[in-house]
Amino acid sequence: MKIGMKVISFCHYLQGPACCQYLADMGADVIKVEPLKGAFERHWSGGNSWVTDVSAFSLAVNRNKRSIAIDLKSEEGLAIARALIADADVLVENYRPGVLDRLGLGYEAVRAFNPTIIYASASGLGATGPAARRPGQDLLMQARSGLVAATGGGEEGPSVVGAAVIDQHGGSLLAMGVLGAYVRRLQTGEGARVESSLFAAAIDLQVEALTKYYAAPDRASKLKRGRNCGSWYHDAPYGLYTLSDARIVLSMNDATKLADALDSDILRQLRSIDRYAERDRYAAVLAEILAPLCFADVESLFNSHGVWFERVQSYEDLLDDPQARHMGVFGEIEVNGKTATLINHPLRYDGGAAPAMRRMPLYAGTDSREIMTELGMSAERQDRLIEMGVIGQAETGRSHQG
Repeated sequence: MKIGMKVISFCHYLQGPACCQYLADMGADVIKVEPLKGAFERHWSGGNSWVTDVSAFSLAVNRNKRSIAIDLKSEEGLAIARALIADADVLVENYRPGVLDRLGLGYEAVRAFNPTIIYASASGLGATGPAARRPGQDLLMQARSGLVAATGGGEEGPSVVGAAVIDQHGGSLLAMGVLGAYVRRLQTGEGARVESSLFAAAIDLQVEALTKYYAAPDRASKLKRGRNCGSWYHDAPYGLYTLSDARIVLSMNDATKLADALDSDILRQLRSIDRYAERDRYAAVLAEILAPLCFADVESLFNSHGVWFERVQSYEDLLDDPQARHMGVFGEIEVNGKTATLINHPLRYDGGAAPAMRRMPLYAGTDSREIMTELGMSAERQDRLIEMGVIGQAETGRSHQG
């Protein structure tokens, strides 16, 4: 009897690979099926972020997977893909809608030879509908979902979120869907079709904000706010403030507590105002009070009075954050003699550390021979498939421009 979850991944970019990395971290055997030249994330890394000839983008989302490179345009390559899928519990793909169908690997075709498969698809805007064929990418969905407008909305205008939060949330949602379907299969023996999209993930990411917005009176005017106000639906002082030597954020705080911490008669006079209706006024007064103060003084005052705040940290600050270190947020891996810093799995189990990094497929086809051997192929047949260009083997020492 097979033990554990086996996942076949036809994924590139971020949403699909992130989903499969979560599953791999939790112990699933994830086999990444790539084109002979490798998935997209092996050839692009924003910020020119490479570790020798390995893309940092690829390092970020392919931990604990195995890689086989297959020419899916060849009949023999498709036969190998089908053999992998036939023995799998889960197939995850995030190609454009219809791509795997044209290869004969769509849901109905796969279910015909693996009726209990959990077939998980991630798209940009869903598989059907009037916008299904439009490009689906994180920034585009930030804009379409209202996130850009809501993140800005103040004096500075709309603002883009500084990371691919929708892709990452979409990946986690898809992993959640796969696990839910897997539990159901253990209970009923039935497979499932699981579908996610960046558009739906972008909306889900804002479930609190959107629900409040549609229930709010005069909602169209709610998004407008001063530069210090951090969201459209929180009372002041919730937001961002500049000190003489740092920036801080203030969360939801009692007005009396904040006035006492800063020993401010002006803030005491404003305690009874509606700090939502007059949030810009309150935040502007507070910003003027805070501007000449240094962080060390503010930190001492706020800590002693129980004010909720945090310093705005840079990525460099985060690397040395003592709590991040304590939690084991960061990990390291050696890549061809260089050290790369990675972000570990975000959950902890049974009070232990993050799930271990068991492997990292640095190149497309790193595990091709191992996987073919598991399929029962002889060394001679493996050699022939590699010589024919049906299967790719890992190549090291390549320039990242290539």
